[in-house]
Amino acid sequence: MEQNPSKYDPAATEEKWYACWMRHKLFKSVPDGREPYTVVIPPPNVTGVLHMGHMLNNTIQDILVRRARMAGKNACWVPGTDHASIATEAKVVAKLAAEGVAKADLTREQFLSHAWEWTHKHGGIILEQLKKLGASCDWDRTCFTMDEARSRSVIKTFVDLYNKGLIYRGVRMVNWDPAAQTAISDEEVIHREEHGKLYYIRYFVDEQRRPDDGAEKAFAVIATTRPETIYGDVAVCIHPDNPKTAHMKGKKLVVPLINRVVPVIEDRYVDMEFGTGFLKVTPAHDANDYMLGEKHRLEVIDIFNDDGTLNACCPGYEGTDRFEARRRIAVELEQRGLLEKAEPYTNSVGYSERTDVPIEPKLSMQWFLKMEQLAKPALEAVENGEIRFHPAKFRNMYRHWMSNIKDWNISRQLWWGHRIPAYYLPGGGLVVAETAEEALLPARRQTGNDRLQPEDLRQDEDCLDTWFSSWLWPISVFDGINRPDNEDVRYYYPTSDLVTAPEIIFFWVARMIMAGYEYRGAPCFRNVYFTGIVRDKLGRKMSKSLGNSPDPVELMNRYGADGVRMGMLLTSPAGNDLPFDEALCEQGRNFNNKIWNAFRLITGWQPDETLAQPVASMQAGEWFDALLSAAIAEVDDLFGKYRLSEALMCIYKLFWDEFSSWYLEMIKPDYRQPVDGKTRREALSFLEKLLHLLHPFMPFITEELWHRLGGRSDGESIMLSPLPLPGKQRPDLIDAFEQLKETVAAIRTVRREKNIPAREPLRLLVAGEAPFPELLRRMCCLSEITRADSPPENAIRFAVRATGFFVPTEGRIDAAEETGKLKAELQYQEEFLASVMKKLSNERFVNSAPAQVVELERKKKADAESRIRTLNSQIAGIAGS
Repeated sequence: MEQNPSKYDPAATEEKWYACWMRHKLFKSVPDGREPYTVVIPPPNVTGVLHMGHMLNNTIQDILVRRARMAGKNACWVPGTDHASIATEAKVVAKLAAEGVAKADLTREQFLSHAWEWTHKHGGIILEQLKKLGASCDWDRTCFTMDEARSRSVIKTFVDLYNKGLIYRGVRMVNWDPAAQTAISDEEVIHREEHGKLYYIRYFVDEQRRPDDGAEKAFAVIATTRPETIYGDVAVCIHPDNPKTAHMKGKKLVVPLINRVVPVIEDRYVDMEFGTGFLKVTPAHDANDYMLGEKHRLEVIDIFNDDGTLNACCPGYEGTDRFEARRRIAVELEQRGLLEKAEPYTNSVGYSERTDVPIEPKLSMQWFLKMEQLAKPALEAVENGEIRFHPAKFRNMYRHWMSNIKDWNISRQLWWGHRIPAYYLPGGGLVVAETAEEALLPARRQTGNDRLQPEDLRQDEDCLDTWFSSWLWPISVFDGINRPDNEDVRYYYPTSDLVTAPEIIFFWVARMIMAGYEYRGAPCFRNVYFTGIVRDKLGRKMSKSLGNSPDPVELMNRYGADGVRMGMLLTSPAGNDLPFDEALCEQGRNFNNKIWNAFRLITGWQPDETLAQPVASMQAGEWFDALLSAAIAEVDDLFGKYRLSEALMCIYKLFWDEFSSWYLEMIKPDYRQPVDGKTRREALSFLEKLLHLLHPFMPFITEELWHRLGGRSDGESIMLSPLPLPGKQRPDLIDAFEQLKETVAAIRTVRREKNIPAREPLRLLVAGEAPFPELLRRMCCLSEITRADSPPENAIRFAVRATGFFVPTEGRIDAAEETGKLKAELQYQEEFLASVMKKLSNERFVNSAPAQVVELERKKKADAESRIRTLNSQIAGIAGS
């Protein structure tokens, strides 16, 4: 390998090593005798591009996968993409519209050819971007939710569940997305508080239809936020025990504008405190009204077209957008004297998670999957710990949803997706089968027509919800639905870990667990790691509309993939949001440089095998070996608890603070002098172990330096070499070195405060035993270390733990001036301590403040007390000299 450059070049290094890994198929996995470690990627939209959420999620997956490989497991990370019915169809429709082509002018087959063309052109971009991140997926296993094997899996599952009586078809109230023109599930609706108006509308009693004789006109005032829906009103409901509305019992009212006469019905569902006590009933456009309609056998009048415009049931407003119609209808009501008033009102409005438009409750013929039976084993698996959530707090959310689960609306009024395998017969009725050919025999039996042909059957126009393919993902990627006993699914299933976002715990996680127990009788994964939401430094969720989401590829070009990976993980504990700041990536890049420079420093030392290892270097080696062993054990423990961010911080501090700042300084040879061979070999051995610990987090620089350490052949990789194991734990040695470090820091403070040059030799007197005198002498430029039970004259006194130290001033300081400075600081520290003690003596603060806040105050108290003791010792030392 070429000479070590003075600067690390991330771009060249990353390109070189990823190509090498791919060339030697180091990510490839096939079943063998090792323990499998399996991860399936949450499939991103096939035409999507990398965003910061993807970066976080896939970085975590790669860390887990790489560490599993180094632990000797057969790691298999399956990549793939999702066809994303709503999002992809919307993009294709928009593209065609820009070309002057309307979807309505195309046949289904013509539209699908455009959709496939779009998918082939734009699909897979995100997977290439993941390679730049360093994702170590088995790319030969790449799946797509609409490829042949996955499509057959989906259709086979639908037919199976239908035959089990779990899938049914019926008219139900659904969430209708007017932009996508399809039904969406409850989980795809986002509720937002909106400031609108509450309109108080007059409904006159039928017997007095606005008389012209000036007689008093009896009417009911009804409050609604949606005056456009009056065209669908079929009744007015009151509470039977409400005295305010009792005078309207048994009467009929006239719906304004449409002049439809509707009955006043009674039901305890009505909230007597809301509005005026009268409730307009519109069964076609409100879920609760629909239930009232079914109970009281009311007519259902649908007033909306699929695109959210009003239909022919609304004279004068047909074809008008619903919100424009609301504005105009309010004006007309006011002009006719039918609007009593309009007040500002805040209510919760449901928005489509896919298109970001307000949804419409709508009665529609849909396909549903019964969930109660499927949910029971899936809930039990999380409750009994067979599947573990990290962090565990998400179990409560999961339990609540699973305990109140509703049937899943699995049909979508789209063309891009898996078409529902239901075939309608010429004379009525239907057959569910995987293909039209397979439907033919049962169709002939049902109709009694042996001449029936496949072309006589009409396939359902709807396609399946995208999640109906995704819920099979851990099984279908190994073709376990079509071939349930194949070698791959028997070896790799159940998968090991799932990394995903909590916002799709219902869309995806819960449903995968159900599918796992239904089709494999086993959990689909053992652990679920929930990431947080990536937010900007102001705490806002990153989005294109806010313009606060950086381009991940640009970040990697600027800081290197390792730098970005590390920057994201440093502040990303499981389940908590990530407050992203680009400075974190800069910190990651700086760490890369730190690692590179440490490598160059050690390899730049000239070894001399004739030199004996100095005592100081031997002691430093023993200490760092103990520290490294403790860190390895801690990192192992943190990974076991899925606390990856803390594991990285542990390694980061070990490398930056202990290895670079302390250990290398302890052992480095004097300027232009050689180092003994044993010390250099020890340092390189420690560096190699550190590279192993860092590799899952920072794969590129660790691979580069591991090869530069020498002795590697082409095709070898650090990712396939074993992780270091913890050795004997020596906490006493580590603690003794902490005392040494505290002493070194104290002596350096004396130099800094007294303006004594770093290279000017000092004498150190110790009232007791000096910790590691050889190292202390070397690191503090001490001419001698002498035992002294009492302080000499003209000495600066300080204490480290129970040991007193004295540095003779030998005319270097003015005693009076120095005493004044020390007393001023002592007064400040005493006042500071008093303020901390005031907080800690407040029981309300101690009992109600977060534990970490209270602990911080206690640390402040301990630090202040320690500093006060040191200051008093220094003042006494000067006074006694």
